[in-house]
Amino acid sequence: MIVVMGATGTTGNALVNRLAALKVPCRALTREPDRLRADLNASAGVDVRYADATDPASLRSAFAGASQLFLTMVNRPDQVELETRAIEIAAAGGIDHIVKLSAPAAEPDAPVAISRWHHAIEEVLRDSGLTHTILRPYAFMQKLLLLAPQVAAQGVIVGTMGGAACNYIDCRDLADVAAAALTRTEIAGGTYTLTGHETYSYPHLTAILSTLLDTPVRYIDLPPADFRDQLVERSGMPGWLADHVTEIQRMAIARPEQPTGAVAEILGRPPRTLESFLAENLKAFGRTAIETVR
Repeated sequence: MIVVMGATGTTGNALVNRLAALKVPCRALTREPDRLRADLNASAGVDVRYADATDPASLRSAFAGASQLFLTMVNRPDQVELETRAIEIAAAGGIDHIVKLSAPAAEPDAPVAISRWHHAIEEVLRDSGLTHTILRPYAFMQKLLLLAPQVAAQGVIVGTMGGAACNYIDCRDLADVAAAALTRTEIAGGTYTLTGHETYSYPHLTAILSTLLDTPVRYIDLPPADFRDQLVERSGMPGWLADHVTEIQRMAIARPEQPTGAVAEILGRPPRTLESFLAENLKAFGRTAIETVR
């Protein structure tokens, strides 16, 4: 039995559906089981259970009888504590392989606080004695949908990356890699840095959107402090998360990013492209794909 934490998240949900398609026994964990059961009504064989990372008893119950765990949760200030507890409960309950969703630059001196948190959790896994697979994806394409309202309303994207290029990966590819790690012994136990097929700067991204939407989209580059303040004041983002977004963008300048071939090597096919993802989601940016591809 494979247990999937974060089953209502974009990656976790895609993983549950992939495992169901492969007819692999799967237990999907969520704080909203009724909602997830409705979402998964076409995925027969999925065991949906309530679990909350802050509730150890719920984790002990949810992990019972499982042999593998996909460990992910929304980034939050107490993440190291919560994921460490999950690892300890998993080990005590008989789980012998954990696939952890980590972060790029998961190093003790990383310029991004959340990457340092993930490094600490990876160290816990190494010390646990469990077989573990580390997935280090770069930026999720799905997160670009957060930019869509401003693109639709004002035709702009705001950031602080200058012309630096960023790696993006589709969460569906990430889920397929996670499924491979959970079902193929030759993949388990590795550490994989996961990206799409090429890097994109914000000026490049706005050029693609301008073509797809047939309307100008421009990039506004702000100083880091101004960008951080805008995230807090205009978007209502918590300060720690605004710091994270700013740090991630500045890291793209300090540490130029390059795509890896890990997704293609593991899946035997190229990763999904950013262009195809944007074309699928043009309605969110203000136009439908039918209108654009006419």
